[in-house]
Amino acid sequence: MTTTMTRRQVLQTTGVVGTAALAGCTVGAPPTNDVRAKQMLAEESLGAAHPVDVDRIAADPRAIPKPITRTSPETVEVELETVELVAEVEPGVTFTYMTFNGQVPGPFIRTRVGDTVDLTIRNNEDSAMAHNVDFHATRGPGGGAEATTVAPGEEKHLRFKVTYPGAFVYHCAVANVDYHISAGMFGLILVEPEEGLPEVDHEFYIGQHELYTNGTTGQEGHHEFDFDRMAMEDPTYVLMNGEKHAISPGKYAEMTVKTGETARVFYAVGGPNLLSSLHPIGSVFDEVWEQGALASEPMRYVQTTPVLPGSACVATMSFPVPGDFKLVDHALSRVARKGALAVITAEGPENPEIFEPVD
Repeated sequence: MTTTMTRRQVLQTTGVVGTAALAGCTVGAPPTNDVRAKQMLAEESLGAAHPVDVDRIAADPRAIPKPITRTSPETVEVELETVELVAEVEPGVTFTYMTFNGQVPGPFIRTRVGDTVDLTIRNNEDSAMAHNVDFHATRGPGGGAEATTVAPGEEKHLRFKVTYPGAFVYHCAVANVDYHISAGMFGLILVEPEEGLPEVDHEFYIGQHELYTNGTTGQEGHHEFDFDRMAMEDPTYVLMNGEKHAISPGKYAEMTVKTGETARVFYAVGGPNLLSSLHPIGSVFDEVWEQGALASEPMRYVQTTPVLPGSACVATMSFPVPGDFKLVDHALSRVARKGALAVITAEGPENPEIFEPVD
C-alpha cells in the first residue's frame, strides 16, 4: 500500500516549517533532502499576478524575412534590444521574462553564406541585469558573447562573417546562462546555402524552452524563477513560443495553410536542459535537416526527430487533407501538462482517397 503525506507533513518531516497551516496536497515518499520541501513551501506562497508589460510575449511564427534571392554576399544589419518584461504564461499566471526584442523566441535572423552581420545590441535602461548574445553561427570567442556584454542602458556593436550554412541558435550567455535562456533569451539565425533553399508555400518559426518557477503549472499568481528546480531539471512549463499552447486555435491561430500547400518549419530549442522529441501529429515531416545542418542530405518521412538543447532543425511538411496538425514534443507529459503545443491548420476540401472517416 502506498502511503501519502500532505504537503505540510512533508515540510514538517524535513524541518522546513513548523505547525503553520498549509493547503493540503498529497505526494509520494518524502524527499531525501530539503530542496523539494523548500520548493513546495514556495509554491504555497505565490504573490498576486503582476500587471503585465505586454499582452503577448509569444513571437509570431510567421515573422520571418523572405527567402534570399540575391547571388552575392551583403552586409545584414541586425538590431537586438534586451528587454525584461512581465507577461502571462497562461491566464492568471505571470512571470518576468528576459527577451530579445520583447518576444520569445527572439527575432528570426536571415543571412546567406558569405554575408557579414553588422550587429547592434542594446540593453534597455530599465533592465535589472546585464545581457549579451552568443551566436552559434559565428567563429569567435564566446560566439560574440564577450564582445556584446551590455549593462542596462549600454549599447555595443559587433561585426562577423557567416561562413557555413545551417540553422543556428543564438542565446544570452552571461554567467547565469541557463537562467537567462530559460527566461526567454534565445532565437535562431539562418545561414542559407549559396544556392538558397527549395521553394515552399509557407515558412514558420517556433522555439521551445522550459520554465522553472516556484509555483505549480497553472497556479495563479506571479511566478518567480526557481534555481533549485532548474538544477533538478524539473520544469513548471515546457513552452513553444513562450506561452502555454501559444500558437494554437485556442490562442494565436496564425499557422494556417491550404490543402495541397507545403510549409517549412524552423524549430529552435533554447533549453536550457531538455531535448525535444519533435513530432507532427497526423502527418510526418517530408524532409528533416537534423541539427539544422543544411549542408547535409535531409532525412525523409520522419515521424519524430530529436532536437537537442541549443540546436535546431529544419523540416518540411505537406497537407493533402484538411484539419489541425499538431506540433508536439513527444515526451507527451510536456504536452498534456506543461504547455508544449503548436498547431498548423490546413483548410480545404476533404480528400477521401487519402483519409476518410467511416461510420
